[in-house]
Amino acid sequence: MILVVPSSPLGQPELTFRARKILYAVISEYVATGEPVGSRRIAKRYGINLSPATIRNVLADLTDAGVLCQPHTSSGRIPSERGFRLFVDGLTQMRDVTTDDRTAVLERMRELRPGIDDLVREAGRLLATLAGVAAVVTRPRADTAPLSQIRFMALKPGELLAVVIGERGTIQNRVITAPGSLDRSALERLNNYIEANVAGRTLAELREFFATEVDTERELRDRAKQVVEAATEGDVTTQIVIEGRSVLFDRPEFTDADKIRQYLRTFDEKERLVDLLDQTIAAGGVHVLIGSETELDQSSDISVISANYKLNGVNAGTLGIIGPTRMDYGKLVPLVGFTAQVMSDVLDGEPPDLDEC
Repeated sequence: MILVVPSSPLGQPELTFRARKILYAVISEYVATGEPVGSRRIAKRYGINLSPATIRNVLADLTDAGVLCQPHTSSGRIPSERGFRLFVDGLTQMRDVTTDDRTAVLERMRELRPGIDDLVREAGRLLATLAGVAAVVTRPRADTAPLSQIRFMALKPGELLAVVIGERGTIQNRVITAPGSLDRSALERLNNYIEANVAGRTLAELREFFATEVDTERELRDRAKQVVEAATEGDVTTQIVIEGRSVLFDRPEFTDADKIRQYLRTFDEKERLVDLLDQTIAAGGVHVLIGSETELDQSSDISVISANYKLNGVNAGTLGIIGPTRMDYGKLVPLVGFTAQVMSDVLDGEPPDLDEC
């Protein structure tokens, strides 16, 4: 079951069953075509047993209520942000993930090799391809995930590259300040010492170990503690992966150069995107933010759908998609939730069962 977490209501109107049915028809048709929707099209395609004149009156009422807009006096209607929100909150029955999408997720996740493949990045690429919009994924917090390896490589005097590899294939690269002068021999000795003690520990546990370990010479132990602490301190921009930017620009919404620039600015707001995705961890379920609810700059035509993934039963990060408000929520909400669940299984060392397809 996919739980859709509603956002804060925007003073939404109470609609009759008839008005809600017509609203859902308008949104479904608009999502499918991208064109304003008129009364005759609704009457013909959605089995609503009302005359076009009656439907026009309901459309006018929905426009007055602020859930539909009319771009031009003679045109049909398109949903407003409030209309999309009513639609999403009313999706009590979500469509199942399609067989093709389910197979694609299970097969690709099963192919990934823990410790070699970047699971976070691959999950983002897969979701972007299936959803036809950009995917955003936060990496697990490095200090809480069990590790398989940490290795430090010299970049230039005073700088090291820390490569942190989790037990389930997550990979993070951090540039840190070197603790004093480290020639090649000293760096290799430091790496060997850390490698002998890292397996299965989290960064937090490793820090604690180096703080209390007494059987190693003090200088080596202190250097190990310093570089491990430095590897924990990452800029927030290193904690989020964005995949599929170019996929968005194949959509009809992006024939306008201003919209392309708007989305590119959104992807630059990584700190705000992380804050948005963190809301999902607090809310649970699948979280949907529409338009101004995202509080992103120039956000009137941007929606975010996200869900948590877990490691050892604990929320580890968030996986989601970001795209125009004209998205097929009925399809994409279950897809995001399903992908997050399979990602959790892979992180816990449980290969996806292809018999689920």
